[in-house]
Amino acid sequence: MSLFRVKSVERSIEETDEPDHRLKKELTAWDLTFFGIGVIIGTGIFVLTGQQAATNAGPAIVISFVLAGLACGLAGLCYAEFASTVPVAGSAYTFSYATLGELVAWIIGWDLVLELALGAAVVARGWSAYLQSLLDLPTWLAGDNATPDFGAVAIVAALTVIGVLGTKLSGRFTGVLVVIKVAVVLFVVVAGLFFVKLSNYSPFVPDSKPAEAGSGAQQTLLQAVFGFEPTMFGFYGVIAAASVVFFAYIGFDIVATAAEETHNPQRDVPRGILGSLIICTVLYVLVSFVVTGMLEYSDKRMNTAAPLAEAFKANDAAWASKLISLGAVAGLTTVVLVLMLGQARVLFAMSRDGLLPVPLAKVHPRFGTPYRITIITGVAVAALAAVVPLSELANLVSIGTLFAFVLVSAGVVILRRSRPDLERSFKVPGVPWLPILSILACAWLMVNLSVETWARFVIWLVIGFVIYFLYGNRHSRLGRGLDQADVGGDAPEA
Repeated sequence: MSLFRVKSVERSIEETDEPDHRLKKELTAWDLTFFGIGVIIGTGIFVLTGQQAATNAGPAIVISFVLAGLACGLAGLCYAEFASTVPVAGSAYTFSYATLGELVAWIIGWDLVLELALGAAVVARGWSAYLQSLLDLPTWLAGDNATPDFGAVAIVAALTVIGVLGTKLSGRFTGVLVVIKVAVVLFVVVAGLFFVKLSNYSPFVPDSKPAEAGSGAQQTLLQAVFGFEPTMFGFYGVIAAASVVFFAYIGFDIVATAAEETHNPQRDVPRGILGSLIICTVLYVLVSFVVTGMLEYSDKRMNTAAPLAEAFKANDAAWASKLISLGAVAGLTTVVLVLMLGQARVLFAMSRDGLLPVPLAKVHPRFGTPYRITIITGVAVAALAAVVPLSELANLVSIGTLFAFVLVSAGVVILRRSRPDLERSFKVPGVPWLPILSILACAWLMVNLSVETWARFVIWLVIGFVIYFLYGNRHSRLGRGLDQADVGGDAPEA
């Protein structure tokens, strides 16, 4: 049996009408945009802005956020084209199945667990810590020192129920919290402008100097392979900061997982992806501009876990710290919800294809959601968030996401060549050059991750290969009794 059998776009779309696997179409472009903003804006807007100004870029952190937004936009364009061409749940998994074959699709689906389920668990722990700080809860109940972390378990359980009750309800809930957290961000920006000192912007790009290099498994792959010595500030510092703040944009790709539940996916999914990216880039630039104007980048208080709150305290406005914590709690709630929603849709698509047990893809007859997968996802995320110290594994979220970006960008070029006849309501301009730029940008970010992260990533992929050959390859619906004409004529032989 071919390991690279390709599932045709037409077949993928036809299967969305199967009675037991038909998702309810309830979402609009506004819902998708709120999902995108909901998952992108988290603690990064309150933390990375100050930390990277202090350690890498100085006031030029504004430029770093613009560069990171442009790099993310390249991958966003590729996702937008795929989602408008293949409006099916599963995002990068589904796109890879239509271009690179079943084995690659399985690996990317397995890889997305790192971004989605593990990411949701990491963020749920962060939510619990902010809630503990905001309400002054007992440390045994919630926060970094709580084991089990009841706060994290509680938010995951509540959001699992919302996920089962309907995607539209999830969208409305996300929309309300997005309005709250964006309002908090804008209020902080406007209030912060009154404390800006123009002298803090000079020098805008501080002079370059050597940075402390990691060693052993903690050094970056670039440093380990090529002996590259990192620097801070200057031109390379701005680029290094862009490599870090790029991860503040992660999550926009989850919008594509909801394509199958959208009224007009060909039009609305590209709008949701690109619209949320543009809005978030503007907000990141505004916050980074304000925080570096309020507090000099070299001030030790800038390189803390709460630099924005510290900037207000330095200007005798400590009242803002509680408001920032409120914005963070609202922000992280939507991040956890959308990550879990995306994870459920990817696993739903894999189950419908037979790579996981097909009964798991059962859709609730009333709510129109993949309730079995949603509940399983909630239980797994709650278990991880309750007892596992996940801070050391957070970089796995990043490398898993970047790997998906690389495959989707490559898939756009492949599908343009193999299926030029497909209707594409949205097209990436400058193919193949823009997708190639996207691949190079993602590859650069990946080699700047630690050797330890790469080793864990490879181990995770090996586990995925084992599961595929023990179960997925044998139970694949595409591989059981379907001839090549049904599968699609472009599948290469293994």
